[in-house]
Amino acid sequence: MEKAVNEGTHHPVRDGAPAGADTWSGDWVTRRLGVELTGDDALPGLLGLALRRNPRRAHLLVSNVLGKHVPQSPSVVHGHGVELGRRVRELLGESAESAVVLGYAETATGLGHSVADGLGVAPYLHSTRRPVAGTATAGGFEESHSHATSHLLLPEDPGLLAGEGPLVLVDDEFSTGNTVLNTIRDLHARYPRTRYVVVALVDMRSPADAGRLEEFGRGIGARIDLVTVASGTVRLPDGVLEKGQELVARYEAVTEGDLSGAGASGQVARFPAPVGGAGGAGGPEGEGAAGGGGCSGARPDDDAPRPDVRLTRVELGWPTGLPDGGRHGFTPAHRARLEDALPGMAGRLADALPAHARRVLVLGFEELMYAPLRLAGELERTTGAEVRVSTTTRSPVLAVDDPGYAIRTRLVFPAHDDPADGPGDRYAYNVAGAGFDAVVAVVDSAADTPALHAPGGLLARLAAHTPHVLLAVVPSYVPVAQDAPERPATMLPDPLRGPAFSSYAPEEVGWLLQDLSDVTLEAPTEEREEAIQSGGAHYAESLPVEYQPSEQYQRLFHAALDESAARLAHAVGVVTETVLAERSPRPVLVSLARAGTPVGILMRRWARHRHQLDLPHYAVSIVRGRGIDANALRWLATHHDPRDVVFVDGWTGKGAITRELAQAVAEFEKAEGVTGFDPEIAVLADPGSCVRTYGTREDYLIPSACLNSTVSGLISRTVLRADLVGPDDFHGAKFYRELAGADLSVAFLDAVSAHFPEVTDAACAQAKELLATDRTPTWEGWAAVERISEEYGIHDVNLVKPGVGETTRVLLRRVPWKVLARAGAGRDLDHVRLLAGQRGVPVEEVDQLPYTCVGLIHPRYTRGATGADGRAVTR
Repeated sequence: MEKAVNEGTHHPVRDGAPAGADTWSGDWVTRRLGVELTGDDALPGLLGLALRRNPRRAHLLVSNVLGKHVPQSPSVVHGHGVELGRRVRELLGESAESAVVLGYAETATGLGHSVADGLGVAPYLHSTRRPVAGTATAGGFEESHSHATSHLLLPEDPGLLAGEGPLVLVDDEFSTGNTVLNTIRDLHARYPRTRYVVVALVDMRSPADAGRLEEFGRGIGARIDLVTVASGTVRLPDGVLEKGQELVARYEAVTEGDLSGAGASGQVARFPAPVGGAGGAGGPEGEGAAGGGGCSGARPDDDAPRPDVRLTRVELGWPTGLPDGGRHGFTPAHRARLEDALPGMAGRLADALPAHARRVLVLGFEELMYAPLRLAGELERTTGAEVRVSTTTRSPVLAVDDPGYAIRTRLVFPAHDDPADGPGDRYAYNVAGAGFDAVVAVVDSAADTPALHAPGGLLARLAAHTPHVLLAVVPSYVPVAQDAPERPATMLPDPLRGPAFSSYAPEEVGWLLQDLSDVTLEAPTEEREEAIQSGGAHYAESLPVEYQPSEQYQRLFHAALDESAARLAHAVGVVTETVLAERSPRPVLVSLARAGTPVGILMRRWARHRHQLDLPHYAVSIVRGRGIDANALRWLATHHDPRDVVFVDGWTGKGAITRELAQAVAEFEKAEGVTGFDPEIAVLADPGSCVRTYGTREDYLIPSACLNSTVSGLISRTVLRADLVGPDDFHGAKFYRELAGADLSVAFLDAVSAHFPEVTDAACAQAKELLATDRTPTWEGWAAVERISEEYGIHDVNLVKPGVGETTRVLLRRVPWKVLARAGAGRDLDHVRLLAGQRGVPVEEVDQLPYTCVGLIHPRYTRGATGADGRAVTR
């Protein structure tokens, strides 16, 4: 029978409580939220509980043996990983010789290394959130519950993951299984194999999740084994997420304005000594802990460096060419070189330590866990000091000075490695007040920046809580034979997100654009048309004045949406299922702003509805005659595998953008040496038969075409003008915040998404049928446009806009000449007829028109071709 950790006899955790107390470091959370751990007797020694501000999961399982949040003996940390690796080797037998070990950033990078050490014969790679310029990605995936989710795989050897041998995936905990399943799904699509082994310190899956791994393995025809130290479950009462968030907010408010969050002054609990066996903590109890139940907030002067502190830089003598870790791969040969060099490097650290140092912390840096761990282990082996190891982290966790809580103190400092996702806070837990006589900070050279040494930086924070700070810098390994782009993509800004830019939720889309909201770009429609047709300006150099729909037109929009929402939901399902089956199991959706962006969001929502996938989605600019934004492609190539990128648009007209994209991608790959982007566009509607991936080939009204920014997140069309957009900038766009009162963007998305459940079966069935058919584009739309251009004496296919969506754009943005409507076209053209009447544009019915309608831009437009009322002239 399972035993509830918080209900049964607790294992004493040395240094985690005052002498004589039997306090488990999860009691505080349990008492307040009712969270329970049940399972093996080993769990209390392996795990504690804490709270964090995270929209997905409020509680945090804090490992006592990982060397991350809780300072621990390096022999305990390394020993747990090595033992797991030995068990994997025994499980795999002879096939261990061909195994590859893959660890997860950031918490399990050191554990994965240690598992590879236990295997002895396997190369090691860990995922990373640090893009490396010029290094091609071999994959990427998302971690659903993590504070930071995007993982990259950047092996120096492109064949590292391509073998058929077992793949051993290592994480610190196995909770829902989503992260592992996402990884296997992605990698199996590229590098199929028949054997996977999942390794974790603890298996904490719920009963509902327990069978998914085996079921998933059967689905892909592979065996998946699980190896852990202990297992159990977390029982979460109803409303725990909201209660946890409220509790975090309440305790954080106590220390609002505190810059360091360093913890209460004075002696604070020392954290676990060596864990005795698998059963929990052993050894004598620790010294008294400060505080009772208060939030660990420092007084302002707690953050000042001590007057007697010494900062010493130690030259390690790191072997030339030896990788600093597994970010690009770490082989058994690398391991042998490290083993040979460890005594000398640890000796240099020992020589720099003060003679009286009794208690020493070796503090690693985010993903850099293994090198500090091994250095700490050698210090522990060769000196008389009590050595502990832990690591800084990105993850924000509430600190509470209570012996029944796993995170007693917190140091806060700015990121110091110029992270690709921009500046932000970083944290070191359970360091302040823990009585360390010296702290050895180990960072890689990419993180040895002025920010590290600045007032308020990590070194200054450490100096406030220990008399001796040592800095050891490991050279950041740069893969050989890599041609970095002239301008590293890490210098490009982060995507813009709502609500600061657009009315969409931040997770729905990231805009790879620059904000030009403060620039006046609008010009009267007639002036724009004259400038465009005379060759004096390109259409992307200015913006049309935003059309403000009449009350009658708004009623038409809502009626059209009510009538077509289910049909749109069906098409969204068809195109998304096609993409997932044919393009990538974990696609990166890249919509062509702005018409493609609502469709990209709907596809993302479908993937979550049908497959519980959180797909990345970005919006980029493409301009006819100018191509796609090359800087946006550089950003995508750095942060994702180009092979996963799927370009998304709303509909095809004659296929001009389809051709533009294909040419632009080819030119980019030739110039940049980056390969893998597939220019094939996925669209909701393909009436012109221009693409293979579509939801329908019918030409009907997509209501998002009826309006401009007020159905597109309040974003303008994109702008490309030399005085505003430099060679190293993203293309631009405006956010029309002032139109928020008329915004229908989210209402449109919600109306369509509401129909997903009722159309799921039919959409999946149709997608399956389409996948078995010949969908080769016929380009019949382009042929029809050429014919119409000649028949009507226009002689310019760019002035012929086929399809309901393109015709609507002509009436809203350009100077229309006339509208051709298929004879018998019904209510899909009600809004077109209304707009045409308002603009004084004739609607001419035509037999055998391949589209529902075609909009014709005035072919010889000058200001004299417009009447006094501003309406377009007729022929």
